[in-house]
Amino acid sequence: MTDHSLYERLGGVFSIAAVVDHFSDAIVTNPIVGQGSKNPALREWHTNSLDRLPGLKFMRTLWVCTVAGGPLQYSATKPGATPLGLEEAHRQFRISPEEFDEVAAELGRSLDGAGVPEREKGEVLAAFAAHKGEVTEGSMAAAAR
Repeated sequence: MTDHSLYERLGGVFSIAAVVDHFSDAIVTNPIVGQGSKNPALREWHTNSLDRLPGLKFMRTLWVCTVAGGPLQYSATKPGATPLGLEEAHRQFRISPEEFDEVAAELGRSLDGAGVPEREKGEVLAAFAAHKGEVTEGSMAAAAR
């Protein structure tokens, strides 16, 4: 007997989209990475670019579907070094490792709120964490100057 994919165990696109919707809204109001962030680029985006949030939710949903082994495929609007690479889309935000960790914590809270079991939550968070270096590349480059 084969195990179901993470995509199937999460409940498919509708369940994933519900988590992404909650997660995306929670980030906007998160004091560390949202509208009250000390990071001026994150604060600016979460204050003045919310008209882009529906599209971002869509892209995030596709990304999770892809990393979870689902039939929907993510295609980067700003391709990175790999098909799922996120460095170019995040470079201008100069996201620090600590800010990345807060976004991961927010994702964990959204998964908890949706009742996602620990096994699946761990797999989603591991897939997310695998891209920490890409997402924080902008802050690392700025720090090296």
